[in-house]
Amino acid sequence: MSDDHASFSYPPASPAPRTNWKTILFQILLFSLTLISTTFAGAEWIYADSFFNLVESDTFLSVAIVQGNLGWSHWLDGLYYSVPFLGILTFHEFGHYFAALHYRLRVSLPYYIPIWLGFLGMPSTIGTMGAFIKIKSPLKTRAAFFDVGIAGPLAGFVVALGVLIYGFQTFPPQSYLIEKPHPQWQAFYEQHGNTKFVYAAQEDFVKRGYSLSGQIELGTNLLFEFCKQFLINDPTNLPPNSELMHYPWILAGYLALFFTALNLMPIGQLDGGHVLYGLLGSKRHGAISRIIFVVFIGYAGLGLFSIQDNYQDLLLYGALYLFFLYATLERSFESRLTALVIATAIFTTQFVLKTVFPTVEGYQGWLLFGFIIGRFLGTAHPEALDEKTPLSPFRKFLGWLALIVFILCFSPTPFVIS
Repeated sequence: MSDDHASFSYPPASPAPRTNWKTILFQILLFSLTLISTTFAGAEWIYADSFFNLVESDTFLSVAIVQGNLGWSHWLDGLYYSVPFLGILTFHEFGHYFAALHYRLRVSLPYYIPIWLGFLGMPSTIGTMGAFIKIKSPLKTRAAFFDVGIAGPLAGFVVALGVLIYGFQTFPPQSYLIEKPHPQWQAFYEQHGNTKFVYAAQEDFVKRGYSLSGQIELGTNLLFEFCKQFLINDPTNLPPNSELMHYPWILAGYLALFFTALNLMPIGQLDGGHVLYGLLGSKRHGAISRIIFVVFIGYAGLGLFSIQDNYQDLLLYGALYLFFLYATLERSFESRLTALVIATAIFTTQFVLKTVFPTVEGYQGWLLFGFIIGRFLGTAHPEALDEKTPLSPFRKFLGWLALIVFILCFSPTPFVIS
């Protein structure tokens, strides 16, 4: 028995409960629907079009997707996105699942969550809200929390890395953009070639009286930049970031890095929070988790308010935002007064920084995620029955490796909308 379990012995595994076939059939149904929905989403991203006729407006995003020209053959092409993306997600969830089985925990198979809103005129979805497993037994040691927490992100990351390597190593020439999402750009490609035809097409779009507002771009992170710089065989094939989402393997890999970073945030009971707890114990986890959460919220709302704002708007919306900060932080601190003071400090710091440095910007998209953590998930971590037994050296190595993976995958601005 390793030193991680020296102070606690697990009882023999109890007889396996009867198989609940209704639950398994429901899980199979959810997976099937998620495969269908992500395939729909993948086809829409590949072809910058929709399966239904949508209402046209004068923005780049909507004009690109209003035609409703997609059909069965296009849907099948969406498998180039859905299969690798769901493959990564599945490895992540089964990493958790098998780690839980190792500790003889009662654990469910994954529940996948499909979502596709193309039929409502909202085609810019990724086809799923993820997946989760249900662990129905208490985790009794720090090592158990650590192993179950870290197994999913590391398993998913390994597969995501393979998807990205394959995607960049087989990156097609930019004529792919003419064959798939933008056949109307053929003349610009013939005139300007690989390096400039996208910019020429966008410039013509603006000259015709339309707006580039609504254009979605993938952000970046350290690992994604490394792949772009060193893994692509012909750098001239690489289009601007605004076109990368049309490449299904690249989109699947980038989204996987994004969700890996989300899960590995060392906050609360996220996977990264389990890792932090395993490494440092409950007391130090609580302090570090709260500090990271406050910094995270501070960055997210950076740029919302400055001295240049209209006075009346500043009073109204500033007060509402301050209440939002308080509501987000309240459950992370024992005293409501402490939460209010910290919320005020965050607001003041954001206001001063934006006033002194007008170009500074955070990423407001993180605010919703921060609110979910603060109000529903929390920044604290439950204590194991065996709190004192430290992790083995190998687990500590994996823990710091997970922190490096988080840094490599984290995108300060994961998606850019013009």
